[in-house]
Amino acid sequence: MTFEAEQQFIADIKNYISDNFPLSKLSDEELQEKIEETCGRMLQGRYISIEQRVSVVEQVYSSIRGFGLLDAIIKDDTITEVMINGPENIFIERKGRLLRLDKQFESQRRLEDVIQRIVGLAGREVNQANPICDTRLPDGSRVNVVLPPVALCGPTLTIRKFSKTPMTIEKLIEHGSITEEIADKLELLVRSKYNIFICGGTGSGKTTFLNALSNYIPKDERVITIEDSAELQIAGVENLVSLETRNANAAGAGQITIRDLIKSSLRMRPERIVVGEVRGGEALDMLQAMNTGHDGSLSTGHANSTQDMLSRLETMVLQGAQGLPLEAIRQQIASAVDIIIHLSRLRDKSRKTMEITEVTGYEEGRIVLNPLYIFEEDETSTLDKVSGGLRRTENKMKNVFKLQLAGIKREI
Repeated sequence: MTFEAEQQFIADIKNYISDNFPLSKLSDEELQEKIEETCGRMLQGRYISIEQRVSVVEQVYSSIRGFGLLDAIIKDDTITEVMINGPENIFIERKGRLLRLDKQFESQRRLEDVIQRIVGLAGREVNQANPICDTRLPDGSRVNVVLPPVALCGPTLTIRKFSKTPMTIEKLIEHGSITEEIADKLELLVRSKYNIFICGGTGSGKTTFLNALSNYIPKDERVITIEDSAELQIAGVENLVSLETRNANAAGAGQITIRDLIKSSLRMRPERIVVGEVRGGEALDMLQAMNTGHDGSLSTGHANSTQDMLSRLETMVLQGAQGLPLEAIRQQIASAVDIIIHLSRLRDKSRKTMEITEVTGYEEGRIVLNPLYIFEEDETSTLDKVSGGLRRTENKMKNVFKLQLAGIKREI
């Protein structure tokens, strides 16, 4: 059966089921049964492989109760990202490489129905008046939606798949992102309540790294996580509060921003505040939180280097407090952030930790950085495969006060 014939057959079964059965009264199991019966009856006298028959039943079921074509893609654990640019252009990321799928939605209307179903599940709304929405799937996968007329190629849907197993430091070591020695040092820094900022480009693994690092937080602490779309998986912490932003409704009211959540979290007696990503005026509130006794905070941000992250932080703070002197902003950053970890996605699509740098203070109008570990390629590195690791610099760590307070005498 060709792809076109299969799609027509699926549409015929779906129409028959919709016309002849009370869908709202059928349970999921009953609906599956009816689809299988109808499929068997309509296929009499025609040859179709068992795999194709199973696929047809699944597609009919998911087009009625699920996300249609998306269900099969989401179930595939090898796919890490899904990019849908209109009903006919579907791209996926597998093992760090982009591929185009030879599948498509029946129509733009069908894709819009799937988008409304996804957005509705999280209690959000997206329409022509409010055409951009960030949300998540029930499994925690991050979703971004942009509708026409903003998206010229048709409804655009981007899904960052959610890993079913929480990322751990052990897995980062396994993937070669860091070494066991550096993992031990990072554990000391987290336990000693150093404020750590993770930066990197798109797809460099910032949230993954933050997830792994957050599992070093002592299990008896009160932790508040703040995100646009909840995706952090902090295991073992009982006293955990997860907060998520909310978009404005159709009337333009009811918006809850990361900034609002940071301010609210300060009244919740947090021992640690974990902000999924800082990208605007909320940077000022986060820095102030770090500077007012909420040590051990963790966060991420987009930047191409540690130096670039400082410049971005300055810009973000200015978004939240125009007119604040640059000197005051730099002093705030220097006293709030202790460690910056820079991640990167290299030419062979591997994700590596490029630099671990200490922020040592503010001198002569600039923030002073003290690089502790820097990634260096070795002689076996080629154009297709990057080989190398983090090398300890000769610089000694200067801010050891928090380590001493935690009773740790080891050198970082």
